Amino acid sequence: MSEQTRIAFVCVQNAGRSQMATAFARRERDERDVGDRIDIVTGGTDPADHVHDEVVEVMSEDGFSLENETPRAISQDDIMDVDIVVTMGCSAEGICPMTWRGDARDWALDDPDGQELDAVREIRDDIERRVSALFDEVVGDD
Repeated sequence: MSEQTRIAFVCVQNAGRSQMATAFARRERDERDVGDRIDIVTGGTDPADHVHDEVVEVMSEDGFSLENETPRAISQDDIMDVDIVVTMGCSAEGICPMTWRGDARDWALDDPDGQELDAVREIRDDIERRVSALFDEVVGDD
């Protein structure tokens, strides 16, 4: 891996799971003081117009403000030099058969769009655990 580790959280709409993962990753990066070592990229292959309402609501319970986040498109150029590409369970339709030089992981998460809030909370909590474990792996306990 390069001096700076680039991690991408990719989904189809970039309006739910990848937004949650990105928010948790930014917090982990700040709390561990590794901003100079970790670059975070996010996007979707067919981005929505806004972050899903239920995602905004459950993330606000954890102190995150996602209502002004805008889902964005991601291209092969965006992820070509990414070290770890994490898809959310949607296999990032449209990206495959894209290639990148790094590690590809699929977290096989349920889509929170339209789900009851308790189900979205479970997805949120699962993502938080996975992001923390990913940072443990990448940067350790620095």
